[in-house]
Amino acid sequence: MTINRKPNRLANEKSPYLLQHAYNPVDWYPWSDEAFAKAKAENKPIFLSIGYSTCHWCHVMERESFENEQVAELLNEQYVAIKVDREERPDVDHLYMTFCQALTGQGGWPLTILMTPEKQPFFAGTYFPRESKWGHPGLLDILGQLADKWAEDRAELEHHSRQIVDSLTPHLSRTEAGSIGEPIFAKAVQLYQEQFDPEYGGFGEAPKFPTPHNLLFLLRHWKTSGEHAALGMVEKTLQAMQQGGIYDHVGFGFARYSVDREWRVPHFEKMLYDNALLAYTYLEAYEATGNAAYATTARQIFSYVLRDMTDRQGGFYSAEDADSEGVEGKFYVWTPEEVSEVLGPELGALYCEAYDITRRGNFEGHSIPNLIGQPLETFARRRGQNPDELGQMLEMARQKLFAAREQRVHPGKDDKVLTAWNGLMIAALAKGARVLNEAEYLQAAEKAVQFILTVLRTPEGRLLARYRDGEVAHLAYLDDYAFVIWGLLELYQASQNVAHLREALSLTDDMLRLFGDEQEGGLFFYGSDAEQLLARPKEIYDGATPSGNGVAAYDLLVLFYLTGRMDLRDKAETLLQAFAGSIEEYPIGYSFSLLALQLLLGPVRQLVIAGEREAEQTALMLQVARTDYEPLLFVAVHEPDGGLAELSEAVRDKRPLEGKVTAYLCQNFSCQSPVTEPAELDRQLVQQYR
Repeated sequence: MTINRKPNRLANEKSPYLLQHAYNPVDWYPWSDEAFAKAKAENKPIFLSIGYSTCHWCHVMERESFENEQVAELLNEQYVAIKVDREERPDVDHLYMTFCQALTGQGGWPLTILMTPEKQPFFAGTYFPRESKWGHPGLLDILGQLADKWAEDRAELEHHSRQIVDSLTPHLSRTEAGSIGEPIFAKAVQLYQEQFDPEYGGFGEAPKFPTPHNLLFLLRHWKTSGEHAALGMVEKTLQAMQQGGIYDHVGFGFARYSVDREWRVPHFEKMLYDNALLAYTYLEAYEATGNAAYATTARQIFSYVLRDMTDRQGGFYSAEDADSEGVEGKFYVWTPEEVSEVLGPELGALYCEAYDITRRGNFEGHSIPNLIGQPLETFARRRGQNPDELGQMLEMARQKLFAAREQRVHPGKDDKVLTAWNGLMIAALAKGARVLNEAEYLQAAEKAVQFILTVLRTPEGRLLARYRDGEVAHLAYLDDYAFVIWGLLELYQASQNVAHLREALSLTDDMLRLFGDEQEGGLFFYGSDAEQLLARPKEIYDGATPSGNGVAAYDLLVLFYLTGRMDLRDKAETLLQAFAGSIEEYPIGYSFSLLALQLLLGPVRQLVIAGEREAEQTALMLQVARTDYEPLLFVAVHEPDGGLAELSEAVRDKRPLEGKVTAYLCQNFSCQSPVTEPAELDRQLVQQYR
C-alpha cells in the first residue's frame, strides 16, 4: 500500500479488503447509492472490482494497475469505480460471478465487471495485467476501448447488457424439481470413485480443494451401507492432506487448496471455513475409525484457531493471507540452514530429513515442510527408532521452529467476523467438545454463539452478516442463518442446553420467512427485506462451503427428529424436491444435500434420556450413546421442568421410571422398551438398524 497519497472513500470503510485500496489513486467508491447516482448523473459506465483481503491475484492486480497513475486517470475520467469485498457482499459477488462464468466460461478473483449505471453487465473477466501481452488483453486497452465504445455507441452496449441479463436471470433462481430416493447414494459413490485419486487421495486433477463435506457424506454412507470403498476414499484423502504441505506442520491449520496433485504446494492463505469443516470431518473420521491421528489433527486445528484467529469477544476471524512482505508463502517456507540455525545441526538434520527440507527445495528454492511418502511411523521404522520417542523429538523441534517463525513478518490477517463462517466453527468446536470431551472447546463455542446472537443482531432479532472494529453491517444471508443454526444444533447435542435448541427453532422460523420461495420451493440467497439486485438467486450447489439450501435442509431434518414437528420435515422434503432434478443429474456436486437426504430416508434414531441433566446416571447414559460412531442418532436430555417439552412433541410422554434416569431409544418414532441401566441401553444401541 502506498501511504503518501491522499486517501480515497474506502478509508472510511471497515472491510480489510477495501482498506487495502484506501490509498490507491483510483477514486474508489464502495457499493452504494452514491456511486450509482454519480454514474447516472455523469452518464458513465461502472467499473466493478470484486475480491477479498487474502486473495493473491487481487494483490497483484492492485500493485500493477490500481496503484498506477495511468490506470487511475483513465478510471477516474471515464468510469465510476466500485470496489466490493466478496465476503461482505456475497450476494453481489454471486450475481456477477454467475454472469462472468456464463460470458467467459470461467470465474475467479479478482472479478472484473463493466456495467451500466443500472447495474447491468456488458463485460466480465477476472485478473488482467496492466498492459496487453502474449495475446492477452491488458486493463488499459480494455478500459480505453470500452470507454470509446460507450461514448460512440452506448445504445449497443446497453442492448447487449440487457440481453445478457434477460438470458441469465431466470437461471439464477430456477429450481429443477423431481423425486430422488436411495439409489442416488450409490450413484454418488460411483461418481466419487471415478474421480478419486488412489495414489494421493482427493478428487479430480490439480488444483485440489479439500471439500470436506464430500468426505462427510462418504463416511456416513459407509456407516449405513457398509460400503468399504467409501471409507477408503475418506481415509486416504484425510491422511494425504495431513501429510502434505497444504497442512501447516509448524503452526497447524490447513491452507485453502493445493496447486498440485500431491497436496505438496498450497495456495498459502488459510480460511476459517476450511479449517472449521476439516476439523469437523477429522473428528467424524476419528469417531468412525478410532484412529487417534484424526483426533490429533482436529485438536491442532483448534489450537491454531483459538491461538491466532479468535477475537477477544469470542468471534472468529476470517482468514490469513498467502503473502508476507509481498511474497507468496514466505512466512511458511524454510531452508536447511534456517532450520539448523534454530535447532542445531543434529536435531536440524533430523527435522529436515523427516519433513523434506532440502537445499534444492520444493517451492521456489525453499522447502514446504511435508510428510508425503514417509509418515512419521514409516520414517521411524526406516531409522530403527521408536515412533513415540522420535515423535517427541520432532515435537520439541516443531515448538522451537514455531517460536522462531513467530519472529518473522506475519501474513496479513482479515480480522472481520463473518456470521456464516463463525457458524461453521461453532459447529466444529461443539462437535470437538462432545467427541473429545474437551470443556475448552465447548466454552469457545458458547462464547462465539453468544457474540453472534447479541452483537450481530438488530434489536428486532434480524441477524447481521459482518462485525469488524466495533461496527456491524449487512443483513445476514441464507448461509448465515443456515450455518449458525447448524452450530446451535451441534451445541445442543454437546451441552443439552435447551436454550440452544430454542434459539435454533426461532432462527429457523425467521429463515423460512425471510428467504422462502412459496411458489417454486427452496430458499433465496438474500432476504426479502434486503437490497433487491438484478436477480434473486437460489443456490444448491456446494462449493468451498456447502450451499445454504443444503445446510438448511439438514437443519430442518435434525430439528424434526429432535422435536417431532412434522411441519419441519415437510419443509425439508419440499426444499429437496425443488432441487431434486439438479441433484439427480450430478449428485457429487450437492454433497450436503445428500447428507440431508440420508436423514430424510433414514434409518435415523432418537434417544431421549429422561432425568436431571447433571445426574451421574444421565452422564453414564450419554457416555454410552457417544461410544460408537452413530451419525444418524440424535440425543435429547429431558429434565423435569427443563423446558424441552415446550419445544419437542417427541419427549412429552417420556418420564423417569420409578425415579430413575430412563432412556427411550426410538426409530421412526417407534420406541423400544425404556431402560434404566447404561448396559441395557448399550445392548439396544448395538442392534443393527432395522
